[in-house]
Amino acid sequence: MEFLNQLTKNQQLAFLEHLNQFVNTERKKKFDKLVELRTRYLTIVLEDIFQPHNASAVLRSCDCFGIQDVHIIENRNKYQVNRDVALGSPKWLDLKRYNSSDFNTPEAYEVLKQRGYTIVATSPHKNDCSIEELPLDKPVAIVFGTEKVGLTQYAINNADAWVKIPMVGFTESLNISVSAAITLYTLTQRLYNENIPWQMNPSEKVEVLIHWAMNTLNKSESVARNFVNNLMQLSQQS
Repeated sequence: MEFLNQLTKNQQLAFLEHLNQFVNTERKKKFDKLVELRTRYLTIVLEDIFQPHNASAVLRSCDCFGIQDVHIIENRNKYQVNRDVALGSPKWLDLKRYNSSDFNTPEAYEVLKQRGYTIVATSPHKNDCSIEELPLDKPVAIVFGTEKVGLTQYAINNADAWVKIPMVGFTESLNISVSAAITLYTLTQRLYNENIPWQMNPSEKVEVLIHWAMNTLNKSESVARNFVNNLMQLSQQS
């Protein structure tokens, strides 16, 4: 939805109002309720996940716990979604893919740092902490690595902090989708219970509501084009 960047804030509000004419009342109420529980204060980064059911389960957990953005790094493995596992969750999320080169982790890290995130690698490390102890005074990006081998050395070395999930079993290893779900539950509960400005700002909420409405409607691109064309005509007339 790059065209949204061409609209002023008032025009985006007008576009959302236009879209809402085509969204049934109950769904609109649900959108308005859930957008208040959405956050970008916490985001998930997936580096080179190759098993579709794991990737899809993580997306489903992100939606369930109110995480709006997921950053997907595709180095060797193309990120694939298992629709039976994801259950439509990708259409409610903003997925940012990094796949323009052979090794895309540096680009993803740079984008996240520019946006003010503390990058936290999920990896055993001499300076690591548990998810219960992780500082949340700044926005946090939690990075999960590929199955078996985990994160690349670059992802580990260039993180700002390292986190672990305490375990007491013999295997000391959790499936990535389970790790992500436990991490998201723990951190979102902490956000709710601490005095942290975790909610999206009004402009972000409008953008997300537009995203959701367009993914609900048939021929939404046509609706968007007609709205923009009408705006241009009105502008020329004035």
